[in-house]
Amino acid sequence: MSSFKIKGGVKLKGEIIPQGAKNEALQVLCAPLLTAAPVTIHNVPDILDVNKLVELIGDLGCKVEKLSKGSYRFTAVTVNTAYLETPEYRKKAAALRGSVMLLGPILARYGKASIPKPGGDKIGRRKLDTHFIGFQNLGAQFQYEPEDNLFHIDASHLQGKYMLLDEASVTGTANIVMAAVLAKGTTTIYNAACEPYLQQLCSMLNRMGAKISGIGSNLLTIEGVEKLHGTEHTILPDMIEIGSFIGLAAMTQSEITIKNCRIDMLGIIPEIFRRLGVKMEFRGDDIHIPCQERYEIETFIDGSILTIADAPWPGFTPDLISIVLVVAIQAKGTVLIHQKMFESRLFFVDKLIDMGAQIILNDPHRATVIGLDRKNQLRGIKMSSPDIRAGVALLIAALSAQGESEISSVEQIDRGYQDIEARLRKLGAQIERVI
Repeated sequence: MSSFKIKGGVKLKGEIIPQGAKNEALQVLCAPLLTAAPVTIHNVPDILDVNKLVELIGDLGCKVEKLSKGSYRFTAVTVNTAYLETPEYRKKAAALRGSVMLLGPILARYGKASIPKPGGDKIGRRKLDTHFIGFQNLGAQFQYEPEDNLFHIDASHLQGKYMLLDEASVTGTANIVMAAVLAKGTTTIYNAACEPYLQQLCSMLNRMGAKISGIGSNLLTIEGVEKLHGTEHTILPDMIEIGSFIGLAAMTQSEITIKNCRIDMLGIIPEIFRRLGVKMEFRGDDIHIPCQERYEIETFIDGSILTIADAPWPGFTPDLISIVLVVAIQAKGTVLIHQKMFESRLFFVDKLIDMGAQIILNDPHRATVIGLDRKNQLRGIKMSSPDIRAGVALLIAALSAQGESEISSVEQIDRGYQDIEARLRKLGAQIERVI
């Protein structure tokens, strides 16, 4: 396992370009399996989870061509559905939660599929009921083998139907949409997710010949078509990386410009950081964060303590809750961080407390952060990355701390952040990877 060694307390300066969005990539990379025609996708992030998915798509018999850095052409003339029954597939798919996104396209085009229970972050129970109930609404039949942890699905007669999702799951909505585009009749999905990633997928599918309306809302209507054709698609910049870099600049008192952000697709993210007192300037499509000695958390209008909570889009993304919690450590004021969607995502705060942060973990979902207002600096310690987002939050804390920190299990960070140490070194960070 690899570790990062970090010398903190160094102010950073310069420009950084966000990678392509991981969460979008895990959806749109599966869409080429819906057609025999070539599909070209640009701005694909070079990160562990995405690379594993690309490898799986190739293993299924899809021709994968790397055209240049971040650009791939996929041609799925046929898909070897028999590969889904092999031990090799089970092992690879079980280690990658994004493998569940292969189901919708394969069921739509071939009418059958198998998948083990997927893996992923250790951030609490993440059920797949929304995916499976959606497929069942379309006519799919499931058989679960508990001894092999394997699901077998028969979807030979997919038929469009009205459905009300039990939760606005982004991946669940995406999977159901990809299954529905080739189903007979009309599918209506109410309480659909409407995140930019989902909007991108639907727009891509429409360019491939699908008939999806209501994009950007929580009510999607899909008219099934006979077949789809090829297209070209560019993945959005990763909003989670953009938020991470905003938090990094604030915590380390740095002057950083984040390039090519697609600000129009960031929703409430910049506003949440402003509520924490972080100043930023929009320069065209770039976000400039000036060096700030101090920043102060807002209160509610009545003077009560600010609460920041995650919510489905257009609410605040849960993937940035760990980042805003860390940013609040050196702010003036107090904030309640409420992580509603995952019950274990705040358990990394014990590492921050060891570094000198003033945080009260109220329960698995809520933490109160009492800002230090720069009166005390965090101190470097040895720690481990529990998941992607907490890992980067700890990295930001370490870069702001006095002394040296060591973060182990950085493969978790690699799952979501492309070549992060080299990119941070270009800003002046003193960070090295130790194998």
